[in-house]
Amino acid sequence: MSEEKNYQEKDEKEMMKHDEKVEENDMLSSVVWGFILMWAGFVFLAANMGWFAMYGFDVDTNWVFHSFSDLRSFGVWNLIALGAGGIILVETLVRMLVPKFRRHVGGSLIGAAVFIGIGLGGWFSWNYLWPLILIAVGINVLITGFKRRR
Repeated sequence: MSEEKNYQEKDEKEMMKHDEKVEENDMLSSVVWGFILMWAGFVFLAANMGWFAMYGFDVDTNWVFHSFSDLRSFGVWNLIALGAGGIILVETLVRMLVPKFRRHVGGSLIGAAVFIGIGLGGWFSWNYLWPLILIAVGINVLITGFKRRR
C-alpha cells in the first residue's frame, strides 16, 4: 500500500514538473497572443484616427465583414482576421523550425488558413481555401513523419 502511494506521488510530481516545463517553454503562445492583440489595437486606432482615409482607403468600422469586390472598401474586421491569420502562420513556421518551441501545428495551420480566408473575403474563394488547408496539413504530416523516423 505504501509503495503504491509513493508511486502515485512520484507520478504526480513528474506530471507537474512536465507541465511547468511545457508552460515555461511555450513563451511563443504569449508572444503570438500579444502580437494579435496589438495588431487589432493598431487597426482600430488607424481606423479611428483616419490614417486609412489619408491613403485613400475607405475602412468600415462596423461589426461586419466585407468582400473585396471594391479594392478601396473593406472592413476593419477583415484586416484583423487577415493579420491574425498571418501571425498564427508565422507562429507555426517558428514551431516547425525552432526545436525549443516544437509541438504539433496542424490545428494552427488550419486556424491560420481560416483567418486568412475570412480576412481576404471575396478575393479568396473557399473553393480554393479547403484544398490549400489540406495541402498545408499534408505537408505538416510529412514533415512530422520524417522527423520521427530519424
